[in-house]
Amino acid sequence: RRLQMNDLTTDVYEYLEQTFDREIYPVLSPIAVRDDHDFPFVTGLGLNLLVRLEPSGDRPGMSAATASGRKARKQSGPRSAVVPIPKSLSRFITVPIDEGHNYAPVEDVIAEFIGRLFPGEPVLECVPFRITRNADMAVREDLAGDLLLRMKEVLEARKSSDCVRLEVAESISDDAISLLKGHLDVEDPYLYRIPGVLDLSAFMGMSRMTGFDHLREKPWPPQQTPAAPARESVFDILTRHDLLLHHPYESFDPVVRLVEEAADDPNVLAIKQILYRTSKNSPIVAALKRAANKDKHVTVVVELKARFDEARNIEWAQSLEQAGVQVIYGLRGLKTHAKICIVVRREPSGIRRYVHFGTGNYNEITARLYTDTSYMTSREDYGADASAFFNMISGYSQPMRFRRIASAPVGLKERILEMIDGETLRAEDGQEARIMARLNSLVHTDVIDALYRASCAGVDIKLNVRGICCLRPGVPGLSENITVTSIVDRFLEHSRIMYFHHGGSPVVMISSADWMPRNLERRVELLTPVDDPACRDRLIRILDDIFRDTAKARIQQPDGTYTRAKPGRGRKALRSQEYFYQQACEAVKQDRKNRPPVLEPQRPTGLDA
Repeated sequence: RRLQMNDLTTDVYEYLEQTFDREIYPVLSPIAVRDDHDFPFVTGLGLNLLVRLEPSGDRPGMSAATASGRKARKQSGPRSAVVPIPKSLSRFITVPIDEGHNYAPVEDVIAEFIGRLFPGEPVLECVPFRITRNADMAVREDLAGDLLLRMKEVLEARKSSDCVRLEVAESISDDAISLLKGHLDVEDPYLYRIPGVLDLSAFMGMSRMTGFDHLREKPWPPQQTPAAPARESVFDILTRHDLLLHHPYESFDPVVRLVEEAADDPNVLAIKQILYRTSKNSPIVAALKRAANKDKHVTVVVELKARFDEARNIEWAQSLEQAGVQVIYGLRGLKTHAKICIVVRREPSGIRRYVHFGTGNYNEITARLYTDTSYMTSREDYGADASAFFNMISGYSQPMRFRRIASAPVGLKERILEMIDGETLRAEDGQEARIMARLNSLVHTDVIDALYRASCAGVDIKLNVRGICCLRPGVPGLSENITVTSIVDRFLEHSRIMYFHHGGSPVVMISSADWMPRNLERRVELLTPVDDPACRDRLIRILDDIFRDTAKARIQQPDGTYTRAKPGRGRKALRSQEYFYQQACEAVKQDRKNRPPVLEPQRPTGLDA
């Protein structure tokens, strides 16, 4: 419960006053604003208070010079100051009241006692504000001799870039608005009056408080898939069969184990991996450094231009280089967004490559929050393609055709259009034709036009597009055979899965790329067909279950609006994410039931060693 400062008991008010005096006041540093060229530097996304003051006027005993100075200041209008709220201060002040959790935002407490910072000066107004600085600053790679150095310069430039958003409390006066707009050079379209607390992201910390279990959702911890037992080597598993993981319902652990086992296995010769985004304390990065220290050949592509992860990736790149890893900063002019890891291992039968293809990042934290798929295999044609793809990135090479995979910016879009056009031709010949796809975004006009042509030919098309969708379904004569749904639920829908009926021999693929111009034409991406029958059939079932969702799905209308999906009469709503998690739990339960009992002898206690 948020406490309002004008509705406090005497005891609570005195407690907050003491807290301000002891813990807050010593940290604050008000900065006077004397003229138009003297506005203090304000950090992006930091919380600040704008304080407007006026001279108190003449007082008995005041010297003529002081009175004259006061009068001059009064004639020139109210004075002002900015009070930055340090990030070291707790955003919420907890108040020990017996019932529940009671708090006051730190800006409310400071505003209540703001007079302590300006003794003897009447305060006209004290309101919070926050600015967002421009982060859309790209590197001119054609002019960048040292990309790492240029990215560091971009990060520094962001700290003092132009203000592109000004957030203020709804109660702010017009005079204060004019003052901030003038000093920060902000136009009306970029001014946001917030009818509540600024910076709602601070409340994420409150969600981690202990207690209040009745308000929390039941945890859905990732399940250890029976197909990859923790007691067995990932290499042995992939030698027997391919492995498909559905995150976050199934644990990301087998992917981490692949890299960790490769780092410690004396038979592993090389590890090659692309890192787009990683976690703060990444076990994968630690394993790569450990592998390099053990004289394995480790090559890592670190994408320095990953938006808002540039600083972390720079830090990882430098630490990997110091450990002896060969680090590559991607391709000039393109972001490297593909998700791939290759482990090269010497075995009695010869050299074998173990490959992981994914739709999500190598980040074990977001793997618990995003829905993604991982395909792991030791098939020779996939290994050959993976090596050729990696060599294309790390060395000088023309875009090439692969045995199984396709890559952007050359080949991936063409492969998708080829598959869509194939279904169109089959429909025109009177054959069954069907397309299902699960994406984050659908924007590319070439793909949209191909889907419209397929719909007009009679192809049954089902699309699950979580975010932006520029295609309009259900338009007579254009897209009446296309259905578009979007699922917004507990986990962020992030995987990209595609299905084409292909004359009864289904082609199923996963990809790192959405159907957007940036992904298909300006990034290095991967499209991977899943040939293993068991893995392929499972992906088809996943797609089918997604389109059966009637609990969290929204159906896009021809005009671009969305309506909630509804279960049929007398039927219970299906929540696909919950269904997938129940499936993962049931698989673990069934595996335990089918596991043969282990007979373990009981040793007597108390015997000498």
